[in-house]
Amino acid sequence: MPPIVAGLSALALACHTVPAWAHTSDRAFVMLLPTGYYNVGGTFAVLASFLVLALIPATQIRRLAMARVVLFELPVVPTTAISGASFAILVILVAAGWFGATDPLANPLPLTVWTLWWVGFTIAQAVFGHLWAALNPWLAPYRLLRRLFATPGKRPLAYPDWLGHWPAVIGFAAFAWFELIDPAPDNAARLATVATLYTLATLAGMWLFGERDWLAQAECFSVFFGFVARLSPLQVGDVEAEPSGRRMVVLRWPGAALVQIGALPVSATLFVLLTLATVSFDGLSKTFLWLSLGGINPLEFPGRSAMIERNTFGLIAGWVALAAVFALAVVLGAAHAGRGSEARSDLGAFALTILPISLGYHLAHYLTTLLVNGQYAVRSFNDPFALGWNLLGLSGRHPHVSFLADYHAVAAIWAAQAASVVLGHVLAILLAHMVAIERYGTTRGALISQLPLAVLMIVYTWFGLWLLATPTAG
Repeated sequence: MPPIVAGLSALALACHTVPAWAHTSDRAFVMLLPTGYYNVGGTFAVLASFLVLALIPATQIRRLAMARVVLFELPVVPTTAISGASFAILVILVAAGWFGATDPLANPLPLTVWTLWWVGFTIAQAVFGHLWAALNPWLAPYRLLRRLFATPGKRPLAYPDWLGHWPAVIGFAAFAWFELIDPAPDNAARLATVATLYTLATLAGMWLFGERDWLAQAECFSVFFGFVARLSPLQVGDVEAEPSGRRMVVLRWPGAALVQIGALPVSATLFVLLTLATVSFDGLSKTFLWLSLGGINPLEFPGRSAMIERNTFGLIAGWVALAAVFALAVVLGAAHAGRGSEARSDLGAFALTILPISLGYHLAHYLTTLLVNGQYAVRSFNDPFALGWNLLGLSGRHPHVSFLADYHAVAAIWAAQAASVVLGHVLAILLAHMVAIERYGTTRGALISQLPLAVLMIVYTWFGLWLLATPTAG
């Protein structure tokens, strides 16, 4: 790649990196409605939210962050049994990947992984709380293996402090590369092999270092879903457990649980930024802008195989650029507030507050994919092994996409997408202000410290809304 192209690519990523949650389907629909008013209005809405926060006393912000309403007691959840059922479903899906249909829109494995799990389940995790804690399919087999083969009295190895979240960083980077850059992530047999290898690696890590430490710091999906769950307004365990062993479910402001985490270590901060960089690159890599920077005619898209080296560079450059831009915004904010010595700690504290942006783009970017491919997923369960079964009585029925040809339906979808992006940014602004209040003590100090970060979020808003409507290739 010529140096000038590499430089322009890195600059474009630094200036335009935005979260737009990823999956591998290349059958998405591009919304080409007039978006100028949405772009301007959404951007000003985020700006207005920052200005409104300047008028709210710090005590009110703290009260909002700590507010909670007890809803009900949660009975003891049979985690192992639920995980066992989840693992059984995973085994069936993997078998279907190897022996079922070769069409990715007929095989339940790629449809479940990329549409129901990676797109839909992430939304459910953010709405209903930490569902993954019980649905994690690797808990049950690990506990069974530990019971059958563990030496009595022998404990797993202590998880090294220096290892931090780096295994999760490596795991998520590998997952992102497979999803966004590998030539055939929708290939059911390849995906089944990858799922099997990852399962074995996860069980090995849990065996060596124990279930709790490995899942909390090293297993990338448990780490990721753990962070996403803190966006949920439903939180479990915020109130002390009752003598009956039940825990309380409380209603809180969405994302308020993120404020109480404190400053993340460097490895965890980079993990969060990696998740944002990968989904950012997913949105950017399909645009005419990215392709034209490499001298590629978007109307003659060469396919994934021809883009491996270029997109690998872009993925890495996106992570580096996002980390650099985010760090610069936080460092400038701390220095402007007269607390430059707090900059490193501020990086870890503010990192999680941009997760609402990710969730907003996740919903917006893949709303139509979920609506369409979700139908294919349900239909694939009717005959998971392509043997002519009719388990759900859906034989002869086909997914409906006629709503995408209706002006009013498309307009409603676009409005929902735009609202998702804007609300995600507004919530991110609010959460960043909550964190700043906790760290700087006063409304003035908080506003000064987060001003550069707010500017970055406002730029993200404009670009995200543009990204929803810009033409894409592939």
